Amino acid sequence: MDSFQLNKYLMAILGTIFIVMSLNFLSGAIYFPHASEEKGFTIAVEDSGGDTGGAAAEASGPTIEPIEGLLASANTADGEKVFKKCAACHTAEQGGANKVGPHLWGVVGRPIASISDFKYSAAMTEYGQGKTWTFEELNEFIYKPKDHIPGTAMGFAGLKKTEDRANLIGWLREQADSPVPLPGSGS
Repeated sequence: MDSFQLNKYLMAILGTIFIVMSLNFLSGAIYFPHASEEKGFTIAVEDSGGDTGGAAAEASGPTIEPIEGLLASANTADGEKVFKKCAACHTAEQGGANKVGPHLWGVVGRPIASISDFKYSAAMTEYGQGKTWTFEELNEFIYKPKDHIPGTAMGFAGLKKTEDRANLIGWLREQADSPVPLPGSGS
């Protein structure tokens, strides 16, 4: 290849780079993106006046409504409907197979991470040492699983409505050989 041919190739490359840079400069001048002065957006929150414990409550995360009172009047038929959201990964019938998640027959009152033929995540196994699925434990876990047990493999986002959680837990309570008594009832 002679020097004249090489010069033509280099000029074509340099010319292309020059044209691209010029177009970039011109388009930036014409279509200048206007950046917002504020980052993100503001959430309006009502000031409760003289709340002195706000910082402590904020540091511990959102409070979850207790469901013990609602369990006595829980609608288990509605709980069965709510369970359809769980049925993709869990079974609840006696002798049911494990799916993506463990079976939930007898889950209320059962030790956490105790199904021997199911491989739990390390986070669930560590968290569950010496703990059982109480009504309150289920309530907190079902509210937002990944916040309650960071590192859990459960991909479900959670149930935000207290009534839905109460109905579901009430229904799960009945899915057992001998259901755990409701809190404060003795039955």
